[in-house]
Amino acid sequence: MLDLRGDPIELTAALVDIPSESRNEARLADEVESALRAQTSGFEIVRNGNAVLARTQRHRAARVLLAGHLDTVPVAENLPSHRENGDLYGCGTADMKSGDAVFLHLAATVVEPAHDLTLLFYDCEEIDAASNGLGRIQRELPNWLSADVAILGEPTAGYIEAGCQGTLRLVISATGTRAHSARSWLGDNAIHKLANVLDRLAAYSARSVEIDGCVYREGLSAVRIDGGVAGNVIPDAASVTVNFRFAPDRSVTDALQHVHDVFDGLDVQIEQTDAAAGALPGLSQPAAKALVEAAGGRVRAKYGWTDVARFAALGIPAVNFGPGDPNLAHRRDERVPVANITAAVEMLRRYLSA
Repeated sequence: MLDLRGDPIELTAALVDIPSESRNEARLADEVESALRAQTSGFEIVRNGNAVLARTQRHRAARVLLAGHLDTVPVAENLPSHRENGDLYGCGTADMKSGDAVFLHLAATVVEPAHDLTLLFYDCEEIDAASNGLGRIQRELPNWLSADVAILGEPTAGYIEAGCQGTLRLVISATGTRAHSARSWLGDNAIHKLANVLDRLAAYSARSVEIDGCVYREGLSAVRIDGGVAGNVIPDAASVTVNFRFAPDRSVTDALQHVHDVFDGLDVQIEQTDAAAGALPGLSQPAAKALVEAAGGRVRAKYGWTDVARFAALGIPAVNFGPGDPNLAHRRDERVPVANITAAVEMLRRYLSA
């Protein structure tokens, strides 16, 4: 059985050594559920699919929600875990079984927390959003998502990364007239029409905005180009896929309008293919302020999208905080400094015991 009260570094290794690729989290969920039932007290514990939920009802003034996903990307010949030069290596060490281990250890060892606690260990975060276990919990057990502040244990190298960017993906298409390339004047080259699109992207000046002391920098980028028929054909269709990462003070509607404004006047069609709203940091809320103080003010904006946006949509201030470098997630040499794990436990213990 997992030892929740022992060394959280060893607990991380034990979690990592139980493979849990997305949709195959059942064994790890079983182990987490069994350990929580055997080694914690005062928690209501519920199983939902391959997610494990636990919460206290001590009638404290505030409720803190700790959330972590149990799944990993596919293993890349990087199991079992091993330690080397102060780092723990293995699939999921950074993203995010070290974060899970910190939360599980604190659930078992903070006997009289200053806040009521909710813990959510969920499945299928690393794949399509429709399969995300947190979304399923929101649909089936919505009252479990009530909290004054939510902490998602994604790797942040010990910083509090507040809120997150929104993301918008669009396909910008141009059409023309197909012709033989030896008689190019008879055609209308769709690829050439994308030149103006690329020019505007290259000249784009990204906005930076400060919210609650966190600076979010936006980015509008081409991420894919499609077009061409054959080596001797003027193409009659071409497209460029564009990704807009926008600050959380914009809604999806605002972001879409901004993209249309950027490409206004061009002979192209714009189709939205994906969108997700960002999350405001909400650090002015009392429970979040206390978290920032416990972290010694080590706060920065979150670049990228995470599940904190789901909590923000419910009006719950949410941050990312966990051991490990996010730049090492999903790599063959994924690893976490063991000192990060110890430091995360110490910081959250101060906050939860305040």
